[in-house]
Amino acid sequence: MRVYLNQMQREGEYIVAICDQNIIGQFFEEGDRCIHVNEKFYKGELVTVEEGLAALEQATIANIVGECIVEKALEAQLIHERGIIRIQNVPHAQLVVTK
Repeated sequence: MRVYLNQMQREGEYIVAICDQNIIGQFFEEGDRCIHVNEKFYKGELVTVEEGLAALEQATIANIVGECIVEKALEAQLIHERGIIRIQNVPHAQLVVTK
């Protein structure tokens, strides 16, 4: 599995937007929650999961969407299970490192 990785620098933050390759461009909605896996935000470089995890390890802020990358980030202890929400059964997590 490959993932889309978009890396940005803003006001001293290293921001990572990462998603599974197969959900780019899709919109998910359930109840009052929705997420658009927008190509403008998420579609950066197509990389391996391992490369994506390496970027997440350095991130100060991250948006993580998709079954594969969320599972791998959880296994790597980069996110906590309680921080994962599901929208139409698609997992989404955010990572924020406080200074």
